[in-house]
Amino acid sequence: MVPEAEVRDVLDELQRLRARVPLLSGALAASTDGLVLAHDTPGVEAEGVAALTAAALGVSIRMTDATGRGGFRELLVRGNSGYIATYAAGSSAVLTLLAEDRINVGRLHLEGRRAGARIGELVDAALARTERPATAARAAPPHPATAPNRTLPQRPT
Repeated sequence: MVPEAEVRDVLDELQRLRARVPLLSGALAASTDGLVLAHDTPGVEAEGVAALTAAALGVSIRMTDATGRGGFRELLVRGNSGYIATYAAGSSAVLTLLAEDRINVGRLHLEGRRAGARIGELVDAALARTERPATAARAAPPHPATAPNRTLPQRPT
């Protein structure tokens, strides 16, 4: 679980993103398993979008694996009235953006990739901090010279 302070930072990033890109109608950060971390999605059910994002992410990861295109980076869906763009955000989160049809797709990608990277840093750092105390409670800390290099479980990126 991401601590409240980092959730606020993620929400601030979503709001700054929407201010920079006027044709964005919504922004949502979610865990890769479909839980909402933060959202700025007026008129849209965030929990439903997060769950659908997780489903689309699963299919996208399978497609990139099956076609030898490497790990998942982003997904763009265009409907009659606009776009839904999903970007990898670190090892455990995704950023989903809702945009009007008139948006400059290049700008959408530029801003979405930057925001996804920033949100990924926030979420991954928060998860690393919350993982450490749980690990320390289970076992005595190893001597610094022999401590293994610990990393979070990685989702293909």
